[in-house]
Amino acid sequence: MEFRSTLSKVRGRGLSKEGGTGHWWAERMTAVALIPLTIWFVISALSMVGADYAQFRAWIGDHGNAVLLILLTIAVYHHGQLALQVIIEDYIHHEVAHFTALIMVKLGAVFLAVYTIFAVARLAFGS
Repeated sequence: MEFRSTLSKVRGRGLSKEGGTGHWWAERMTAVALIPLTIWFVISALSMVGADYAQFRAWIGDHGNAVLLILLTIAVYHHGQLALQVIIEDYIHHEVAHFTALIMVKLGAVFLAVYTIFAVARLAFGS
């Protein structure tokens, strides 16, 4: 006979074994970071309408625009990866498909982020 309550038996028994608070905080922090970065990006993109390649390269090299683009890239891909991870954990129940989907999403996000950062750096520092 066991004298533990039902709640004490299931605490910490989620997929991550930690209750998910770290994941929740990471999602919220990336969402908060995306607000000013997205506003900056939209305003910057609208200011670049009609610009040619030389003007764009000059813009990306000025005033930390490359750094802000890299920060936006990291926040977007990390936030997207976290969101897709939640969807996969909630709706894919087959163990192999679940594991494969998580790995593919994580690797895809890292690959795309690195490729985007490389493109921004190449534009900012010359090709």
